Amino acid sequence: MSRSSKKGPYVDPKLLKKISKLKAGDATVIKTWSRDSEIAPEMVGFIFGVHNGKDFIQVRITEEMIGHRLGEFSLTRKFVRHGGKMQKELEQKAQETSKAK
Repeated sequence: MSRSSKKGPYVDPKLLKKISKLKAGDATVIKTWSRDSEIAPEMVGFIFGVHNGKDFIQVRITEEMIGHRLGEFSLTRKFVRHGGKMQKELEQKAQETSKAK
């Protein structure tokens, strides 16, 4: 369910405070745990370190990201792969044949 339009977008006040202290285009990474904050136009050009539960994923904000949430760009689950033992053997054979060429 989305946020009420009369309330406006949620942006963590601490993030806005950190942004106001930095110059636009600064290479400093702004660390944040606020994955639910929406990306505002003031954030474009900055690099955020968004926490995914284990470490901080660096996200450079662009124009296309405005209106989305920070958490959308920092995945919390790691995809291992499908297949198991048989798939692993097939991939090893494919690597050996590509090395032979």
